Amino acid sequence: MSNDVAELKQYVLAHVSAQNASADGVLARIDDDGDGPRSWTTQWIRAGEEREQAGDLLAATTFYNLARFPFVDSPGRAEALRRCVAVFDRWRRTVPGIERLELRLPGGVVRAWAAGLSTTERRPVLLMTGGIVSIKEQWAPILPELARYGFAAVVTELPGVGENELRYDLDSAALFGVLLDAVAERADTSRAYALALSFSGHLALRAAPSEPRLRGIVTAGAPVAAFFTDKEWQAAVPRVTVDTLARLTQTTPATVFDHVRNWALTPQDLAGVRIPVAYVASGRDEIIPPADPALLRTHVRDFRTITHDDVHGSPAHFPHTRLWTLAQVLEMSGADPRHRAAVDGALAQVEGGRA
Repeated sequence: MSNDVAELKQYVLAHVSAQNASADGVLARIDDDGDGPRSWTTQWIRAGEEREQAGDLLAATTFYNLARFPFVDSPGRAEALRRCVAVFDRWRRTVPGIERLELRLPGGVVRAWAAGLSTTERRPVLLMTGGIVSIKEQWAPILPELARYGFAAVVTELPGVGENELRYDLDSAALFGVLLDAVAERADTSRAYALALSFSGHLALRAAPSEPRLRGIVTAGAPVAAFFTDKEWQAAVPRVTVDTLARLTQTTPATVFDHVRNWALTPQDLAGVRIPVAYVASGRDEIIPPADPALLRTHVRDFRTITHDDVHGSPAHFPHTRLWTLAQVLEMSGADPRHRAAVDGALAQVEGGRA
């Protein structure tokens, strides 16, 4: 079953914005989600090849990533993911300090990119994860910056996404502890923070009460409870979200919401989150119901939030979101005041400031 191309074009925009890319020219050449010359994967791969041949490896990585969006369901998308990872690997070899991690677990292999790990200078850990449609190569270019801010930073994927072979299920919150165990000899894992975007924010909130090494969570557009239980809201959730969630949970679009209904976090669960939580909400979010950030506001004792007048992912506000989430991480971790001042200063220059 092919994806709805109009919906793909709509929901890819937040990811284009997050990667500082331009998509208009490519999107105009796409007519379908098959394997023909004007298909989604063909056109994005062609754009990636052009950037790769020009030597712009990060741009090529971005376009190969968009070719496999929203998930791998065909040979074309599998090839796009392979190229995306390979070209990013070429790029990171030109940037000192980024390394590849592989964790072989009973449920499959988890792969990650990391920077700032050291046996002699054990830094606090920042774990960064995306949602159900974003892979680690989308976020990993920020690793050198995070290392400059004093973190041992690890970027990986939600189970079932990209190169993460684990199944996405109710136990997936254990991923944070597994990652911390893996870097324990080269980082100060007693001081760990999660920059867990979208659906991985839900996992971080679930993990927090039983994972004492987590000292703070920063998220954006994360489901909490109503997304999993509100049948009326679920009826209007975009098809791309439903199809992707079904794929990752190994269910079907018709049964996926029944499958995840018991994933909702309760007020009692949230009362057990005794660490700071920062949340970016979108006022016109068509995926995450407003009841979800409202529940956090009521039941998480240290909660701070901003709301953009935007759709899911707030693509028109990405510069502000990027700086605000980074400022929250730096504040929670007690980072060098000079770094905090620099980020705060940049944030003040962005429309909306610290609102």
